[in-house]
Amino acid sequence: MKPTLNNYKPSVHRSWLIFAAGTMWLAVGVGLIAAACFWLYHTKWYLGIVLAISSIVLGLIVYSFGFSRIVRKNLHRIGGKPEAACLFGFQGWRSYFLILAMVLMGYAIRHLPVPKDVAAVVYFTMGLALCLGSLLYFREFSSGSREK
Repeated sequence: MKPTLNNYKPSVHRSWLIFAAGTMWLAVGVGLIAAACFWLYHTKWYLGIVLAISSIVLGLIVYSFGFSRIVRKNLHRIGGKPEAACLFGFQGWRSYFLILAMVLMGYAIRHLPVPKDVAAVVYFTMGLALCLGSLLYFREFSSGSREK
């Protein structure tokens, strides 16, 4: 039998794709929030509070109108996969291009002469939206594991 690329795919039960997606979203979100908090720590206290509150409001908006839809779309797509699916299938192929674009934008924000206060708001906003999105994945994972 001739080996193919399918023989080397790390396959898992599709419920673990949901867990992997939630873990990835949470890890990236926490990392972004940690970087933002570091930058906000070095601002004047009153400016840091205003920027943090603004970031929380913006994060809730980004989550509500953008990331929650992406999560629901991913959950629907994962639900249609066979029982054993490739571990990297927790995101659609197009989503990997979106991830690459977001990483490049984050790199640009961090390395261009953008004030760290502005960078902190962007990082905190995106981090909070990712963390909230991860909660949807974990809720789906826990409800799916109870059904078995």
